This record gives sequence, structure tokens and C-alpha cells, in this order.
Amino acid sequence: MANPKPLDTIAAIATAPGRGGIGVVRLSGADLKPYAQQLLGRVPAPRRALHGPFLGADGVAIDDGIALFFPAPHSYTGEDVLELQGHGGPVVLQLLLGRCLELGARLAEPGEFTRRAFLNDKLDLAQAEAVADLIEAATATAARCAMRSLSGEFSRAVHGIVERLIQLRMLVEATLDFPDEEIDFLEAAHARERLEVLCRDLEAVRGRARQGSLLRSGLNVVLAGQPNVGKSSLLNRLTGEDRAIVTAIAGTTRDALRETIQIEGIPLHIIDTAGLRETEDEVERIGISRTWKEIESADVIVHLLDARDGFTQGDAAIEARLPPGVERLTVLNKADLAGLPAAREQGPAGMRLTLSAKTGEGVDLLRQELLRVAGWHGTGEDVFLARERHLQALARAADHLGQARGQMQVLELFAEELRLAQEALAAITGEFSADDLLGEIFSRFCIGK
Repeated sequence: MANPKPLDTIAAIATAPGRGGIGVVRLSGADLKPYAQQLLGRVPAPRRALHGPFLGADGVAIDDGIALFFPAPHSYTGEDVLELQGHGGPVVLQLLLGRCLELGARLAEPGEFTRRAFLNDKLDLAQAEAVADLIEAATATAARCAMRSLSGEFSRAVHGIVERLIQLRMLVEATLDFPDEEIDFLEAAHARERLEVLCRDLEAVRGRARQGSLLRSGLNVVLAGQPNVGKSSLLNRLTGEDRAIVTAIAGTTRDALRETIQIEGIPLHIIDTAGLRETEDEVERIGISRTWKEIESADVIVHLLDARDGFTQGDAAIEARLPPGVERLTVLNKADLAGLPAAREQGPAGMRLTLSAKTGEGVDLLRQELLRVAGWHGTGEDVFLARERHLQALARAADHLGQARGQMQVLELFAEELRLAQEALAAITGEFSADDLLGEIFSRFCIGK
């Protein structure tokens, strides 16, 4: 890395706020032996637990616990790291942190420990982001995928493409340097075939990353429709709990109700909304206005109809206002009252399902359709937990490789597209990253990590 190694000492409480059996204060800096001497009365042996009191300025014990010392460069940050593991009360942890600050440390910024690990080449940027993703994982599948990225699997896949891209660039540069050479370097080296393999491999990585992005952020699913079509009943059926109030009175739901469920490890954020209709009730009108706002930001719209009435003029009016380009599913609910079997069929306006939220018949068809709309396939065992910036970088690289396909007869342009593709991929692992991007990424971490 071109960045100089930070020399000041930082400290923070590394465990979550609140009370617990154990609390950890972590320090990182260029030389922590003086801190250890003041806090512990001695310097612990590297990577060996030392039990004893944590001392205040007056020599009186603040707490009693375990100290671990990790000398540079064999530590998480690549600097000296000292961890003080004491009792998990907020007051005692604040006293211990205050003592560290008295000794000259400063309070760490969010994500600063991991940022130092990145700057000191302990982690690349994709691995550093995976640390936060592992902490925030909402499902077991997401946690496993985050661990896969943290272990470097995503980075290795990107590096593999970059290395072969560099080899292809070298061939092109050699051809540019010797334009009069009788041997056609590119043809002899099968440059076009190499480019095609790179495009296929990049598309495979993009597919795994798209799946990982879905695991990380989930899908916003808005239940919309006229009053009394069973939106709240469907929310309760999907969550398995009575989360929404269900009555025969139209307009019972006045505000959006959000619940997150998992289907095969995919987090789906289900949003129950107020029934859409013309009304003079001021409170209901506010709820309907909020419903349209939720619809505008939806990934999937589930348009519920009453199976006994079919597609009415009111449903047509709702359909006409739904935003274009957003995936939608039409659901005929109350199939039990209409005497209809559960069904799934492809209609002119998209997929159409018949089900009963009350009995549960056909709800599994909806779950399957939501996974299909999300683009989920497989078990997630080969997925990287990717972020939006990773997807954008992979898309830019794919676009440049696509442009390169059409520029092979103009070697200068061909070489430039390959260079831009490499630059886009390098941004994923941080080999090419602006400081403002790093600041944005690490500011989203929790303090102490």
C-alpha cells in the first residue's frame, strides 16, 4: 500500500453496548509496551493470556480480567494490539477506556481497526468489508457467505481474472511495440480465445456476486391491493405469527407494517400496506399515501385481489398506477371462499397465483415465485456476500471486456479497454481505491472493529 502506517494509538470498547459477562477494550498502535506496563504492571508474553488487575493512575485496580498482547506484525491490524478482557458492565468498561485515553490513546473512529488492517496489508478491501457483513449477517446462509469472502475466496476469484487479464495486456503491448513483426502475436497467442474465456469467467463471478448481494440486502416485497383482500392475513401466514390486525372492517390497516422472513436463507422484507381506495377519512388517506411511497421503492409488488370478485375496475386503477419496470405478482386470495384450487399460471401481465392466506393452501407457490423473482438458485454454498459497489465494478469490467471484443483490429483501443477492465476489478480489492471511497466504507463499521 502507498499509505503510510498510522503511528498514533487508538482505543475502543470492542464489545456491544449493554451489560454482559465479558467486555473487551482494544488498543492498537506502533508500540503498546508502555501502555501494558501502566495498565498491567508488566508486558504480557506474546499471544499468551495474562490474568490480573487492570490498574488505574493511582495503582488501584479498575477491574480484574485477562490481557492478550499481539506484537506487530502478527496481529489483526498489523500493529501492536492489546486486548483487555474484563467484566461486561458499561461503567467499568468506560473507566478502563478512560484510563487508556489518559495514557495517550485516542478514541478509535468507526471501522478504524479494520481500516488499519487494510492499510497494513493484513486484509484487502473486499475482505475488510466482509468483516462488517459477517457482523451484520441476518441469516445463517449470509453469515457463511460472508465468512467465505472474509477468507479471501471472492478476492482470489477476482485476482485470478486480473492475472490473466494482465497476461493478455502484455501480449497486446508487445504487439504495439513491434508492429512490423512478421508473426502476428495476438493470433499466435490465441488472444481472442483468451478474451472469451475471461468474459465467461467474469460472468460466472458476477452471478455468484449477484446471489451474494441478494443474501446481504434481501428483497423488499410490498403487499398492495384494495381493502379487505387479505394483505394482513397473508403477512401473518408468511411470518407464521399474528403480526397484523385482521378484521372484516375495510381500512383496518392504516400504516405500513414491516416484517422480515427467510425463504431458503434469503431475507425478504414483507411490507403490509393500507388498502388502496378513494376515502374521505383523513387518517386512512395518509396511510394510502404512505402505501404508494412504499410501492415506489419496492423490489417486488404482490398485487392482491379477492378471488371471488376477480379483476375489478378498482384493481385496474391500481394496476395502472404501479411503477413500470418493477417485478409484480398478481395473487388471487381467498381461494377457499371462491371454491378454487391453488394454482400458478403465466398471464399476459405476468405470473398469476391463486391461494388462500387463511388456510395456507398455495402459499408455498408464492414463496417459490418470490425466490424466482429474486433470481435465487442453489444453496448459497458457492456464493460471495457482495456489495453494490462490487456489482458495479464487475459490471464495468464486463462492459470494458465487451467493448474490447469489437476493438481487436484497433490495438490501441483494445489495449485501453483491457486496462479499464483491470482498473475496475482492482477497485474491488482496494488495489485502486480513492481515499473518499475508503472513508465511506469504513465509516459504516461499528466502533471497536
